[in-house]
Amino acid sequence: MAHYMLGRALLKKHEYSEGIKELKRVLDIGGRGANPKSYVVGDIWKEFTAAKYLEWERESSKRLWDLQSLKVACEHALVEKQFLDSSQPEGVSDEDINAISAQLELLGRVFDKAAEVDLPTEVPDHLCCKISYDIFYDPVITPTGITYERAVIVDHLQKVGNFDPVTREPLDQSQLIPNLSIKEAVQAFLDNHGWAYKMD
Repeated sequence: MAHYMLGRALLKKHEYSEGIKELKRVLDIGGRGANPKSYVVGDIWKEFTAAKYLEWERESSKRLWDLQSLKVACEHALVEKQFLDSSQPEGVSDEDINAISAQLELLGRVFDKAAEVDLPTEVPDHLCCKISYDIFYDPVITPTGITYERAVIVDHLQKVGNFDPVTREPLDQSQLIPNLSIKEAVQAFLDNHGWAYKMD
């Protein structure tokens, strides 16, 4: 419970890195604390993802600013180099203008490609729960091979009935097995696409 409270306090002070570390510790031990009923892992996960998204947003803005500044500096350097190379009495030729235009276009493509890492796209379907459509945190697989978010499928089993919502096959909570492969794939995706931490 202490790590959870410390994490929340750090996040309120906008100390995202440290707050995220504390919430991660709580998640790693399964949300257990002095009073396990005082908070739930799902709520901690939501706070964690919100903080990770804010951290990504801040870092992304800085990266994009740095990229833009570097791009402008490179463009100026290219133009200046071309001017210095062609400082001849007859002036700048059409060939010189075409060469600098081609270099500036190539430079623009390079910087656009570098910025793509921070452009949100779609989270692949296999990394999302079939019921909630949210990215997985604690994926479990059923005997029929379908993966769901644990809390979502458990809620379905308790409130709707003991059957798989997709296949309609009988299903009991004891048959759910952690899907470690998907969990690792989700973490790898999140490590490279911080924007995906944003949950609706």
